[in-house]
Amino acid sequence: MPTPGPRIPTTAGAGPMSYAIFQLARAHRAHAATLLREMDLHPGQELLLMQLLDRDGQSQSELLESVGVDHSTISKALRRMQDAGLVVREPAAHDRRVMVVHLTDKGRAMREPIAALWQALEETSARNLSEQQAESFVQIAHAITEAIGSRALPQEESA
Repeated sequence: MPTPGPRIPTTAGAGPMSYAIFQLARAHRAHAATLLREMDLHPGQELLLMQLLDRDGQSQSELLESVGVDHSTISKALRRMQDAGLVVREPAAHDRRVMVVHLTDKGRAMREPIAALWQALEETSARNLSEQQAESFVQIAHAITEAIGSRALPQEESA
């Protein structure tokens, strides 16, 4: 007999999928945070490191756009990462107001630990799913993300 899902508060009853997404995101983030703490990272810093590992020397604005958080969050995360010796920030040669972020050797050494963390998180997350269910979940998650991302478009543009 399947285990019943979590009790949905009556006020969330009109949005069971949205409540499930919320619960999933919260559980996933909490588990990721536990794994990240073991690496002396704060949640979100691994995403910045992954972006820089793919292309070092990005501006703070480029990182902001690729990770999708606000300016103050990026600034705080990069300051912590600089204090931890993972990155250095320096003014761009073409415009001293633009800050360019570069990985240090310590930051570059995070590639394998971050990949291992991501794999462990994936294995835990998909433990009770078939390969087909996992693939379907990824497709559905992308579709939901796209739908939420396009919510600001006028109706005639989104059709």
